[in-house]
Amino acid sequence: MKAITPHRKLLSIVCEACLESRVAHDLGVLGASGYTVIDARGQGAHGTRDGIWPPSANVRFEVICDVETAEMISAYLHDNYYQHYGMISYLSDVQVLRPEKFL
Repeated sequence: MKAITPHRKLLSIVCEACLESRVAHDLGVLGASGYTVIDARGQGAHGTRDGIWPPSANVRFEVICDVETAEMISAYLHDNYYQHYGMISYLSDVQVLRPEKFL
């Protein structure tokens, strides 16, 4: 029997580590049923973010959700964080192998 793999969106958010608790709270309020947080390093418009000391640390949130929730979260982040913090987000199409986890 082939597993059903519903299509969902993966919303990835890379931001300053100091925002982790605020963004985590916002995700819950905006309808995300869960998320994963990963330490992130890299280089971009805000320079090198190597994570050697807390002010230069980044985290990446990964949220699997429906398109409406992903778009609502993206708009909220844009309106409330982008102007004042180093933050990017992007969407990917994913197929979920355990759909009961993402209702």
